[in-house]
Amino acid sequence: MPRLSRLLAFALPIVVPAALAAAWLTHFATTTIDVPASARLLQVKKGRSLGSLSNELRASGVLGEPWSFLWMGRLLGRAADIQAGYYVLPARITPYRLLEMLVNGEVTQAQITFIEGWSFAQLRAALDASPLIEHETTGLSEREILRRVGTDETHPEGLFFPDTYRFAPGSSDLRILAQAYQTMRTRLNTLWQTRAPGLPYASPYQALVMASIVEKETGLESERAMIAAVFVNRLRKHMRLQTDPSVIYGLGAKFDGNLRRRDLEADSPYNTYTRTGLPPTPIALPGERALEAALRPAPGGALYFVARGDGSSQFSDNLEDHNRAVRRFQLGQ
Repeated sequence: MPRLSRLLAFALPIVVPAALAAAWLTHFATTTIDVPASARLLQVKKGRSLGSLSNELRASGVLGEPWSFLWMGRLLGRAADIQAGYYVLPARITPYRLLEMLVNGEVTQAQITFIEGWSFAQLRAALDASPLIEHETTGLSEREILRRVGTDETHPEGLFFPDTYRFAPGSSDLRILAQAYQTMRTRLNTLWQTRAPGLPYASPYQALVMASIVEKETGLESERAMIAAVFVNRLRKHMRLQTDPSVIYGLGAKFDGNLRRRDLEADSPYNTYTRTGLPPTPIALPGERALEAALRPAPGGALYFVARGDGSSQFSDNLEDHNRAVRRFQLGQ
């Protein structure tokens, strides 16, 4: 007994603190914490220490204090194993699961989508709104942006292919724009090489302008080639295109959602009611189907179309038939 008493007297100061530490670690590691919405995107830079990261997590409201998380990592032997990258944290998580994410390198892959029919201003706003992108274009003029993405064009509209682009978080917006520009250039040039004969375009850029009009005018994807045919036929006959989206684009911020007769009569480079031929630049981002339609329009002699009211259009080869269609579908006569 005396020997056992001496052994216990020696062991208890060691065993009890170890047991308490184990209990503390288990409790801390498995207790769910709430992650503020503002802190759910976490960037870990290369070479970041767990101590520094613990302080950041405390400052952002994820942790109540930094020491427990730091010592948990050290006691588990993982303090030096955290990996760099961007992490998207859930609304609720345990400290142990958070450490596991950092050690396993469960980084997020980012993406951004440019929508067919968007203007360049809308595209740029989407880039600016993404917290996963490095914003190098902030404060740059449109011409400077174009120069940096590698083009001699002076107007950005329609030059960037609408698609979903995936990238590593922290990538430059200029890099994404350069990729979208090169994609549009490749798609346009490929289709230009296989275009229908006799089209009234002097260059691929003019085809891009036409594709942007088709994009904005089309309610149904199946009608794009027919819409393109109407405008191509009008160009061939030196008729004015009379396309509302081009006029609206020319009005810019002055357009209040209601296109008036005075707007159609006010001359501008984009007013296709007062000027013959294509507008000077694209008016939106055309997608793949709009590009195809502009370069491979449907056969036939249609010169007019009017909305039927169900999303489709009625096409006519002459003004008499068109007026009849207007009375039927627009005026209900």
